Amino acid sequence: MTRPRASLVSLSDTPWYHVVTRCVRRAYLCGFDRLTGRSFEHRRGWVELRLRQLAGVFAIDVAAYAVMSNHVHLVVRVDAARASQWSETEVLRRWRCLFRGPVVVERFLSPATRAEMTEAELEVVAGLVATYRARLADLSWFMRVLNESIARAANREDGVRGRFWEGRFRSQAILDETALLAVMAYVDLNPIRAGIAETPEESVHTGIAARIAALRAGDDGAANGRYLVVAPSPDTARRASPDVHPGSQRAHAAQETATSETDTPPATHTPSPAVTDHADSSPDARSTHLWETVLNRLPPAPLLPFGNPAEVPATIPFTFDGYLTLVDSLGRALHPRKRGAIPAELPDILSRLGIVSLNVKGTPIYR
Repeated sequence: MTRPRASLVSLSDTPWYHVVTRCVRRAYLCGFDRLTGRSFEHRRGWVELRLRQLAGVFAIDVAAYAVMSNHVHLVVRVDAARASQWSETEVLRRWRCLFRGPVVVERFLSPATRAEMTEAELEVVAGLVATYRARLADLSWFMRVLNESIARAANREDGVRGRFWEGRFRSQAILDETALLAVMAYVDLNPIRAGIAETPEESVHTGIAARIAALRAGDDGAANGRYLVVAPSPDTARRASPDVHPGSQRAHAAQETATSETDTPPATHTPSPAVTDHADSSPDARSTHLWETVLNRLPPAPLLPFGNPAEVPATIPFTFDGYLTLVDSLGRALHPRKRGAIPAELPDILSRLGIVSLNVKGTPIYR
């Protein structure tokens, strides 16, 4: 018997969760289908980009991920305290990166029309702010937007309608630091255990691959997941064309992701005007239909950094070089139910990357 999501996610016990979502019937809807000969590998890039875009909008940080052919693993940290500190305007702006929202929200966000609003309208806005604030720190809403947006794009590409994902994602609470590191390593080692990559640095569409790619590019901040806040402006969104990002000017942060130029987001696959523009302006429709024109232009947020939680709470309680070594060590051990492992004859990962160690700031010290 299924249990309500609220009983599985308890932020008073832990902010950390391991999430798994699968394609319907576990079909290869994001990889290479040997039965039909069709390749959907580019959709893995869609998922990778979209989950990092959403991390810049929600109060949910991504610590690790692996986008496989028919399922996705995520390790996330839900930061309800951060959401509680956002102003009314920031909450509404963030929500409008996902959904258009009712007209009363547009009026509130415009200084010219806010002054003309009645007390009753302001009370409506206050209620919406409370609702949106809770949703922006809600794992179910994060997964809803992730799954729905990818399903819409995939169905458009295939010219079909119907389910893309299984009805519910699975989530497991992570209750201590040891479990957190073990789960992160398990997620990052998925391509190796599946036999589709020999080493973490050769894997694709994983968190560790993105961090290593950034490290190799000389962007140690992106490799270690230095967090950048995305605070989009809906005023810009109203004036902008569909090809203009609606908010933050930090779009250059996208360069640290490991996705290739062919791993484009769903935006590039000719979205239907009926989907993106939403002619239905009723409050319910505007509040629950994804605003894909805006969503597709969001920059990806960096991954959650490693660090000392006593100094910065929103960090992974470990060092980056220590985590690389941990993953490399665990990956060499043979798993009784998996066929893949890192070859025992290979040098350690820090040697392979040409790194002696990382200093206290996370900057690599090369050989």
